[in-house]
Amino acid sequence: MTTRQVLPLGVLLLFALLADVCVAAVDASTVSLAPGALPALTVTTSADGSQQYSVTLQILLLMTALSFLPALVIMMTSFTRITVVLAILRQALGMQQTPSNQILVGLSLFLTFFIMSPVLKMANEQALQPYLNEQMAPAEALEKASEPFRKFMLAQTRRSDLDLFLRMAKTVADGPEDVPFVVLVPAFVTSELKTAFQIGFMLFIPFLIIDLVVASILMAMGMMMLSPLVISLPFKLMLFVLVDGWALVIGTLAASFKVV
Repeated sequence: MTTRQVLPLGVLLLFALLADVCVAAVDASTVSLAPGALPALTVTTSADGSQQYSVTLQILLLMTALSFLPALVIMMTSFTRITVVLAILRQALGMQQTPSNQILVGLSLFLTFFIMSPVLKMANEQALQPYLNEQMAPAEALEKASEPFRKFMLAQTRRSDLDLFLRMAKTVADGPEDVPFVVLVPAFVTSELKTAFQIGFMLFIPFLIIDLVVASILMAMGMMMLSPLVISLPFKLMLFVLVDGWALVIGTLAASFKVV
């Protein structure tokens, strides 16, 4: 079989498997299981009208949700602001590949976990542990887990950005707590980008002054063929090290967040 023949066959097998799973989930409430048989994917309706999913179906939904984990980390945490500021700092220093992207992303991730630790702790205590102890339904646990993230994002989001997306969505909210997630998340990301650019501008100024001074000196000496970046880079690195720049930048970034 060629590759073009194998790919459609694999897609058909996948759809057939999904169809069998859906049929099993629908018929599970009417078909009795033989002793010792594994339970199918079932949905049980409670007395109050809510639905409870079987553990097998919950695992399937959880594995599906894991594919959205990178987007959640980027869009609902402090990761965006930290990454943008560190990228601007590298550009201001005049070094294109040092530190590397892997180092910047790794540092941003660990700083994100450090800054978000109170939010994650609240989500763990209010939602995850009660759900693992079977004291809370999945839907209720998800709602409880979203509350700390909502408070964190609302604390960082500008009112103007929130109003902008509310107008675009043609949605009216009585208060910040009533803003839906589909409106809150893009407003939060927009505010984070604006704040990151403001911090990056302040970081750029001292290094820009060094570039201007070095360029003026080289022009006065008639050394117009020599790139000012080559001469100014050691001075910018020396200045950054002397003022303990990494500690200042990381400390400023961590203090710029309002953790509720």
